[in-house]
Amino acid sequence: MKSLKLILTVAFAAMGLSAMAQDVNFDDPKYAKWGANAAERQQNMLNSQFLKEAVDNRNYNVAAGYLVDLLKKCPQASQNLYTNGAKIYKNKINAAEDPKVRAKLIDSLLWVYDVRLASFADHSKYGKDYILDRKAREFVNYRPEDRTGLREVFKQAIAASKEVKGKTDLELVAIYFSNLCEDFQTDSIAADVVIAEYDRLTPEFANVTEETAQYKDQFESAFGTSGAASCANLEALFSKRLAADPENVDLLGQAVTLMSRANCDSDFFFKTAETYYAKKPSSETALFLAQGFQNRKEYDKAMKYLEEALATETVAAEKEKLYVRIGMISLSTKNIQGAIKAANEIKAINPENGYAYFILGQCYAASANCSELKCQACYWAAYDAMNQAVPLLASEPEVQKSAQTMMDHYRSAFPSKEECFFAELQAGSRYTISHGYASGVNTTVRYR
Repeated sequence: MKSLKLILTVAFAAMGLSAMAQDVNFDDPKYAKWGANAAERQQNMLNSQFLKEAVDNRNYNVAAGYLVDLLKKCPQASQNLYTNGAKIYKNKINAAEDPKVRAKLIDSLLWVYDVRLASFADHSKYGKDYILDRKAREFVNYRPEDRTGLREVFKQAIAASKEVKGKTDLELVAIYFSNLCEDFQTDSIAADVVIAEYDRLTPEFANVTEETAQYKDQFESAFGTSGAASCANLEALFSKRLAADPENVDLLGQAVTLMSRANCDSDFFFKTAETYYAKKPSSETALFLAQGFQNRKEYDKAMKYLEEALATETVAAEKEKLYVRIGMISLSTKNIQGAIKAANEIKAINPENGYAYFILGQCYAASANCSELKCQACYWAAYDAMNQAVPLLASEPEVQKSAQTMMDHYRSAFPSKEECFFAELQAGSRYTISHGYASGVNTTVRYR
């Protein structure tokens, strides 16, 4: 039935064109793109109609025959040939079950774009940049295993977008660079290739708009998580660029962000971060610096930046992050009062922040510094706080694991049943801590 429908459609099309041919002078130069002479032009135009009808009827095998013939005889005749060509081969590819057949069909699809590029590169709207853009995207979809070919076609498409439009297509850059980073992760290319391309393409993102900002984020994220962005590689890259342009705030910020993500702790990193902070103070940079100085056990410098940022920060969520870092550093330096103060500030901003209870639990446990029951009772308060922390730290699995370990330790250090008996304390009764940093905290009596 489908074949009969196609035969009838083609027959009617042929009749229609034959009738039209009586009124058309195919020797007219405007038909020259359809063939070398009038007869050839008439036949090619007829075949073009047959091609369209075959595609409309989803008879892609018949359509492919007409397509190949037309692209060989009159490749500049019509853009519609290529639109139908892509549709034909993509449908045939999706239907192919034999891998070898599928591979040949993919070759044919890419060939359609090559012929189109040779024929319509100078088209005002669907020219070189458009054709290479479409070919690159088809390559990702249908031939992702050819990594060398994929990188090359994207380079061509990116270059064409800048050549034709005067500006680079940032979406193409983001796709290309993400694939480049994947190739590094599978040992297909060396780190210096990724570094060189990052260096070459970064200037293209200098003036992103609200619509293209997402592509810059994708570009930076791909580089930052690729593994190519090691501290040594980043230092080599940015030391050269900053030497040439040391006052460039955007460049300084880019260096700080990437080197912080890589947990760099070199002198170059700290010098760069401090220079950037001096030019553009922010809570984010203060946290970078604080983390770095904390790792180096330079706690005074870490606290300096945190307190400076806290003095000017007005956004509650950012203050919350600063207090978390202050609390953690205070614990490291045995400044228990400072840690408690920071934890309470965190709770005031966000009672669901697990770090507040994680810090408080350790502060209360620090008061269990003698063998008397009043000291051991501090472990009840410490356990309670850590028990609150554990479920709230689900997004921080390593910290959550530490909280669970501490909670188990505190439970094992509870006063014994005998000690509670002599102090006339019953399990389950309320108890108010009267010692150390936990003094005044209400808790529950429990036996070891």
